[in-house]
Amino acid sequence: MTFEIAHIWVFALFPLPLIITKFFPPLRKRRSALLFSAFYQIAEALGEKPGSSAWISRRNWVNWVLLWLVWFILLGSLSHPQLVGEPEMTVKISRSFIIAVDISFSMDTRDWVMEGERVSRWEAVKHLMNDFIERRHGDRMGLIFFGTNAYLQAPLTPELNVVQWQLGETEVGMAGQMTGIGNAIGYAVKMFQVDTLEQKVLLLLTDGVDSGSDVSPLDAANLAKVDSVTIYTLGIGEPYVPGTDLDERTLKEMAEVTGGSYFSVIDPEQLEAVYTTIDRLEPLEWEEEQYKPTVSLYHYPLAVALVLILVHQLLMALIRLISTFNKY
Repeated sequence: MTFEIAHIWVFALFPLPLIITKFFPPLRKRRSALLFSAFYQIAEALGEKPGSSAWISRRNWVNWVLLWLVWFILLGSLSHPQLVGEPEMTVKISRSFIIAVDISFSMDTRDWVMEGERVSRWEAVKHLMNDFIERRHGDRMGLIFFGTNAYLQAPLTPELNVVQWQLGETEVGMAGQMTGIGNAIGYAVKMFQVDTLEQKVLLLLTDGVDSGSDVSPLDAANLAKVDSVTIYTLGIGEPYVPGTDLDERTLKEMAEVTGGSYFSVIDPEQLEAVYTTIDRLEPLEWEEEQYKPTVSLYHYPLAVALVLILVHQLLMALIRLISTFNKY
């Protein structure tokens, strides 16, 4: 640990007593005089003229040295001396992670099986997303749901329990019937623009083809690339099956443009494997200065000043007592 003075400017107040003495006169005390019946006659005979008088208490050089020493020590206490240790550094791992999930009506298709029971795609995705979010320790996560339009469900936050709660409160169809993939990417890019981290990841899950976005998915992906956003696209359901309109080609191109990957997910087991793969993304690490351990020392000079004042007062009282005894 090293010695430091937190407020060195306090010592600029050292000449303050001299300034006060200069502009404020010292205390003058009136002294009583002995008057007797022939006082004025004697003064007239001597040619003296009586007048009022006052005297100024004066201190010897020992008192002055002691007072200046105490003043300097008090300033030393006010300057807040301290012992400062080396700053403790902590390594944090963090990514800005946004999950954009398609909740159009097609996600209500009950063609997935979990634990022997047939469930909808949305029920399976929601269950596995909860497990995925729980593993995101150190990450900041946001949540976007999209259908006809994109809606922010949870902003970028390290409070992942909030994200999980918002996920549980959402049902299929709440964002409209259509699938606006381009709108969802554009919304995510806006959220990332206020973020300072370099590693930004968008995980986009959909089981359909873009229908009616204000901006095409590829154009939105190119905007994401400019903002250093990596997009991982997950196509839910089997492609090339009658009744399925999954646009794998566009999803692959979106991922490639931003340096991400496309995953085809046809059942909960594959979705879990995709989440495990994303878990292995190279995290962003940086050192953050947490705090400097300090030990305050101001009470030591303060105690010394108080002891000096106390000793001085005791010595002065002893001197007066001895002087009084000597008179008798």
